[in-house]
Amino acid sequence: MRRLTRLLPLAALVLIHACSEGSPGLTGSAQPSFAASSRAARSITVMSRNMYIGADVDPVLQALVGGGDVLGALQGALGQLARTDFASRVGALADEIARARPHAVGLQEVYNLFVLPAALGLPGGPISIDFLAALQASLAARGLNYTVAASVTLTSASLAGGAVSLVDHDVLLIDAARVTPLGAPIANTFAYNLPLPPGPITVLRGYVALPALVEGVPVLLVNSHLESGSAPGLDLLRAAQATELAIVASSAPAVIMTGDFNDVPGSPMHSVLSGAGLTDLWGAMRPGAAGLTCCHLPDLSNRLAVFDQRIDYIWTRGLNGPSATPQGQIGIIGALPSSLLEGAFGSVWPSDHAGLVATILLP
Repeated sequence: MRRLTRLLPLAALVLIHACSEGSPGLTGSAQPSFAASSRAARSITVMSRNMYIGADVDPVLQALVGGGDVLGALQGALGQLARTDFASRVGALADEIARARPHAVGLQEVYNLFVLPAALGLPGGPISIDFLAALQASLAARGLNYTVAASVTLTSASLAGGAVSLVDHDVLLIDAARVTPLGAPIANTFAYNLPLPPGPITVLRGYVALPALVEGVPVLLVNSHLESGSAPGLDLLRAAQATELAIVASSAPAVIMTGDFNDVPGSPMHSVLSGAGLTDLWGAMRPGAAGLTCCHLPDLSNRLAVFDQRIDYIWTRGLNGPSATPQGQIGIIGALPSSLLEGAFGSVWPSDHAGLVATILLP
C-alpha cells in the first residue's frame, strides 16, 4: 500500500543517505554450476502479493499526528474496510495461488486486525481478522498445503484505548511438498526505518528469507516490503533498506526476491539492487511492457485499473540461461476486469495492488 506513511514527517535522513552510498562490494557472488541432466527442463514458479489491509489509513494517521478528528477518521476507515470485504478477497487470493501453483509465495501486508466498534460509539460486533490464518484456511479448502516458511512482525498500532489494534507482517509461504528448507529462516526488521517518536503507532519494514532446495537447486528465497510514500528523503530510506537486502542476497549464489518495493525503475532503490547483481525480472523478460502494479482505489470500487506505478518486483540472481539472462515468463494478476469480485457491497479487486507470477527456467 503506497499510502501508509506519505503524511508522516521524516528526520535524520543524512544518516540514511550515508548508509545507502557507503556499501561497496555488493556485486553478487559467482554463478552456481549445475550438473547436466537428462530430465526435462525444470522451472521455479514464485508469486508476489500484497494482501492490502482494506482501507486508506492515512486520514487516521493524519488525525493522530495533527490532532484532528481521530474518531471520524476511524469511522471512515471502518466503512472502507466493510466495503472491501476481506472474506471475498481472501478467497480470490487463494484462487490465484491455486491456478499458478507457485513453489513460494511472498506476501506483504499480512495483518492481524481487531476492532471493537462499541468502544468507538459505533454499531456492530467485534471485528477480528487474521489474514494469514484466513488465507491458509482458504488454501486448505482447495486441497493446497502452503506452510509458513518465515514471518516477521512489522508495523503495529493500538488506538482508542485498544479499541483498534493492527499488526502487520511479511510472510513467505512455501509448498512443502516441493520446497525443502536448507537452514533456519531469517526474519528481520531493517536497521533504518522511519524515525518516529514513541507513540501508539510503530512503523517498521523488514524482510524474511529462507535457504531452500527448489527443484534440486539451492536458492535463497527472500520477501520484503520497503517503506512507502513520496515525501522528500523516502527514496533514500528505501535505498538504505535495499542495501540490507543486497547484503543478505550476497550470501547465496542463487536468489529469488519478491516484494512490494514501493519505488520505480530508475530510483535509488532500483539502482542499489541492480548494482548488487540482481535482475529485475519484469525489466529483463518484458522490457517493452509498462508492468504497472499500483494502485486501485482505497475502497477497490474502480471498474478498470487506474495504475500509475511499477513498484512490485521479482528479482533474481544466479539463475540465468545460456544468453546470460533469466529465461521463462512473468505476468501480472489482479489488473484485468476479470479479476473483479462481487463483494458484500459491490464489486472489489482482490487487493489494491496487482500481483506478479514468474516462472523461471533453470539452467
